[in-house]
Amino acid sequence: QVQLVESGGGSVQAGGSLILSCTTSGRPFTMLTLGWFRQAPGKEREFVAFISVGGATPNYADSVKGRFTISGDNSKNTVYLQMNSLKPEDTAVYYCAAHSKIWGYSGRARSEYDYWGQGTQVTVSS
Repeated sequence: QVQLVESGGGSVQAGGSLILSCTTSGRPFTMLTLGWFRQAPGKEREFVAFISVGGATPNYADSVKGRFTISGDNSKNTVYLQMNSLKPEDTAVYYCAAHSKIWGYSGRARSEYDYWGQGTQVTVSS
């Protein structure tokens, strides 16, 4: 079993920055693929970014590429999502997710992830 605890959400004006954190426990951090998803009101939960097992190969949704950065700190069992140049359309509840598959995954599908955090609200005002 893997536990995920997110923090760092909040309110910011357009153009601002926030950093989200997700601390994991229950399984070695380096054995996990970690992703961020978000869900805006009335919309499906969508992929934002993921970082593969061992911290390699960050991958981003086109809507956030160049603005968001996902990274991991093995010593803290924590994955971060640095969000810059925020836009009102980035407003959503952001979720951290994890799985321990070694192969046969894309990293972008919700169904691939076995563990989810509780979510943290990000609100961007214009």
